[in-house]
Amino acid sequence: MTDKEQIIQLYKEMYTAMVNKDRAELERVHDDSFMLVHMTGMRQSKQDYINSIMDGTLNYYSAEHEDMQVEVKGDTAVLVGRSRVTAAVFGGGKHTWRLQLRFQLVKKNGGWRFALASASTY
Repeated sequence: MTDKEQIIQLYKEMYTAMVNKDRAELERVHDDSFMLVHMTGMRQSKQDYINSIMDGTLNYYSAEHEDMQVEVKGDTAVLVGRSRVTAAVFGGGKHTWRLQLRFQLVKKNGGWRFALASASTY
């Protein structure tokens, strides 16, 4: 599998883990340095983000992937993923969003991990 194919697969695995509330998989796909910047500007560290999924603050029900653009430069990469995501977050109702996540990734020990994500809509 090429680096680009591995990164696209990682993106899909991340969403599956979010829907399934699979802590071990979420730990695996995100680098320890991971930071999520929400649309509101709120920032969450890896552990805060994973804990929010596990405790139901962030509830993900499904994701339909529409577009994934990957640019690899050595041991770093950028992925812009666009997916229709059904979720209920921060106490709000269940909705489907056109969610765009722009990721920075790092390759360590032969494996890609998400290091930074910025969320927006498209």
